[in-house]
Amino acid sequence: MKHDAGLQELTGEIRKASAFLDKASRLLSERVIGQNRVLERVYIALLANGHVLLEGVPGLAKTLIVRTFASAMNLAYRRIQFTPDMLPADLVGTMVYNPKEMEFYPRKGPVFANIILADEINRSPAKVQSALLEAMQERQVTIGDRSFPLPGPFMVLATQNPVEHEGTYLLPEAQLDRFMMKVIVEYPSYDEELGIMERSATTGFLSDAAPVVEKGEIENARVLIDRVYADTRVKRYIVDLVTTSRNPLSAGLQSLEEMIEYGASPRASIFLLLAAKAHAFLRQRAYITPEDVKEVALDVLRHRIRPTYEAEADNVKPEDCIREILAHVKVP
Repeated sequence: MKHDAGLQELTGEIRKASAFLDKASRLLSERVIGQNRVLERVYIALLANGHVLLEGVPGLAKTLIVRTFASAMNLAYRRIQFTPDMLPADLVGTMVYNPKEMEFYPRKGPVFANIILADEINRSPAKVQSALLEAMQERQVTIGDRSFPLPGPFMVLATQNPVEHEGTYLLPEAQLDRFMMKVIVEYPSYDEELGIMERSATTGFLSDAAPVVEKGEIENARVLIDRVYADTRVKRYIVDLVTTSRNPLSAGLQSLEEMIEYGASPRASIFLLLAAKAHAFLRQRAYITPEDVKEVALDVLRHRIRPTYEAEADNVKPEDCIREILAHVKVP
């Protein structure tokens, strides 16, 4: 009884604390037509302190989504165009000599912001990826022999084009694993595209949206998400999903044994739990259910499961493997 009363009290707090998301959603709907699922995943990542990899062909409003999202959330935003000739200093900054003072001082790079749009992230070489990896994982960067903390909240929203491979680099698995989710940005529906065309058929420049959220509201939401209840049975369900991706034969999934080269790391279990909590928060619930886990599973796991060469030859995608795992693993 006491436990139920605690959940009811937390539910009331969540309903009040999540009001800022309604304000942000109304503003974003005025600027972005469709892509509601993508926007929800961006909310989840922000609330769960994660990063997102957005994959989609050019022209699907990825940059507009991120820029408008940052403006609405009242967060410092920087867009960084990744190129093959980019250097780590172009990202994190460098030490500059001051002849008057006869000493070096740091000139901080564009990564010192709250929301980073890493545009075409797979176009940059390994040294740049390494510098970004430190920022994503440690929330700090190293310039010279000094380390500098990044402002909070800090979030990387990276984009990549799935159809263009010339002049691109495969992201290292260690970096892919740092992204909480990989979200596929789909084409809009017929009616959505008609609305986009009508709204955009002007020559005027779309100015940044006015902020409608305070940073304190985001921090308060994160504190509440930590308190969202996760039953032991749901936690075991998460671990069952992840371990099945690593060893499908032991779970009775013989069909996937030759299809998966390697499965998800333990970081996937952590991110599945955090994303499920954030998803429950968006639904104004103080507890997570297996349905919350299922809702975020594709986005959390798709970049962590590598199909074998034979599977790729048969056009088997990671999503196919994940759906089979979800269908097979017993739901508590």
